[in-house]
Amino acid sequence: MQKTAVPLFFRCLVAVSTLIILASTVRAQDNDYVKTHYIKKDVRIPMRDGVKLYTVIYIPKDSTENYPILMERTPYSAGPYGEDKYARRIGPNTSLMKEKYIFVYQDVRGRYMSEGNFREMTPNDPTHKLPDESSDAFDTIEWLLANLTHHNGKVGLYGISYPGFYATASLPDAHPAIKAVSPQAPVTDEFMGDDANHKGAFFLMDNFGFMSYFDAPRTGPVEDYGSSIVTERYKDAYAFFLQLGPLKNTLKPEYYGKTNGIFKEYLAHDTYDEYWKARNIRAHLKNIKPATLIVGGLFDPEDLFGALETYKAIEQQNQVNKNTIVMGPWTHGAWARGNWEKYAGQNFGMNTSKYFQDSLETPFFNYYLKDKGSFTMPEAVIFETGSNQWRKYDVWPAKNVRTTSFYLLPKHKLSEKKKGNAYSEYTSDPGNPVPYTAATMSGRNNEYMAEDQRFASERNDVLWFQTDTLKAPLTVAGKVTADLQVSMTGSDADFIVKLIDVLPDGTQRLVRAEVMRGKFRNSFEQPEAFVPGKISNVRFELPDASHQFLPGHRLMVQVQSSWFPLVDRNPQRFMRIAEADEMDYQKQTIRVYGTSKIELETM
Repeated sequence: MQKTAVPLFFRCLVAVSTLIILASTVRAQDNDYVKTHYIKKDVRIPMRDGVKLYTVIYIPKDSTENYPILMERTPYSAGPYGEDKYARRIGPNTSLMKEKYIFVYQDVRGRYMSEGNFREMTPNDPTHKLPDESSDAFDTIEWLLANLTHHNGKVGLYGISYPGFYATASLPDAHPAIKAVSPQAPVTDEFMGDDANHKGAFFLMDNFGFMSYFDAPRTGPVEDYGSSIVTERYKDAYAFFLQLGPLKNTLKPEYYGKTNGIFKEYLAHDTYDEYWKARNIRAHLKNIKPATLIVGGLFDPEDLFGALETYKAIEQQNQVNKNTIVMGPWTHGAWARGNWEKYAGQNFGMNTSKYFQDSLETPFFNYYLKDKGSFTMPEAVIFETGSNQWRKYDVWPAKNVRTTSFYLLPKHKLSEKKKGNAYSEYTSDPGNPVPYTAATMSGRNNEYMAEDQRFASERNDVLWFQTDTLKAPLTVAGKVTADLQVSMTGSDADFIVKLIDVLPDGTQRLVRAEVMRGKFRNSFEQPEAFVPGKISNVRFELPDASHQFLPGHRLMVQVQSSWFPLVDRNPQRFMRIAEADEMDYQKQTIRVYGTSKIELETM
């Protein structure tokens, strides 16, 4: 479904990008399919507090049977608006569009043509006395069931990215008619691992760009938000943000200084306080009745955490639930594209998005909403990179794994054998931060999650450790944990740990990477300074991995303290970073001791 109201400059940052791409891949003969086969209705549905949400409904013209309702709730525009204006395609994929459902798109409260006030990641109210996304989904479904004809009484929800959050939010105290929900790359916990922060480290570049259009003010329902907050354009993001200086400079008048929106909220809430905890939907995923299909991409730079952790939260808090997770070799939303065979120089040997749509997504909704066919997939369907094959598991992470530890030894050695406590060291300079990519780009390099890391290992502020050549395959199927013993001359630092597959030709292909803001090593609520010269433990999980290191390859681990401008610069001085001045950004020497290790769940 094409979302024309979203500026294309930011399309790589939101799920709407996927939908725009999808529209462009529809065959020419299908361009009028929706208008030929569906009746369109634009309605305003009242919620329990009287606020009306703009809702676009596509109803099959064939009235000889009853159809299930399949809904997407979105902050990115339910348009095109007007009953004479049709989307070029509807539904999660073209197969479902041609299966015939009643497709519903709704602007969530406070966005585009809906009334009310928008709140970032609307907190869930367990009493539902205050309107939240669970109650809005419930009230919408009540209205649809009462006012539409030729429905079969069954409802499904889906969505990618932010719409994925709204799909998840329909699950607590779900309406009885909801039978199937597919949160796809759902925004889940924005302090711990999704779009805003990763383990307390602020994702500067993405949020600076995304919020420029997303957080633009409105005075009431609008079809188009108009101009963006930030009008400056640049070709080299690294140079732009380095020249911008301290994080506080993002609040200059020409940027976010004249606004009072989400970007300022992010900077104000720099610990895991009630602001973030209230927006963590995982705590509310209890007593879940609908079947769930959680979908994510192993190379998703935005919401890889959300897919994995939504699945785990449902598993841990529900003894009985039909809960399935699918993780493919995809970037953000790529499973909804017409074709996805390659990424960052890798060829997967098959159209992985078509496999997902034909073998998983379409059968899932058809089975639970139409009683058609079967859905017999195991609980976890995970693509294994390296070997490039789909794996099926009874649960994820896989059972019968063992923990294999590799120690970070001096002289670039990565070994399963622990050898003393000698250290390797580097000097981290916030004035010359390590780039997250070798490419010079205005926006995010969407292939950085599998990019060749030789550009980083050549720097003297990046430590690297490498195994001998593997004689047998090593399969990682689950958790990846960094367990560092470090000391420093300053009082704070970030730690970026990368797991890398070194190919026989020398290519250093990134498999997993994550950042940890060091002051949160013991508590995300109460940050703690490092004591200069004292050895401290910094332990954190990287996102789960599904990867096979092949014979003839090597494992590499890199450790660094900046990842710019993906992540804002740490002054390396214990303080509120949003208040730091230029003089606060200081060089420091960091030591990583040989008792440091990376733990892999292997098969």
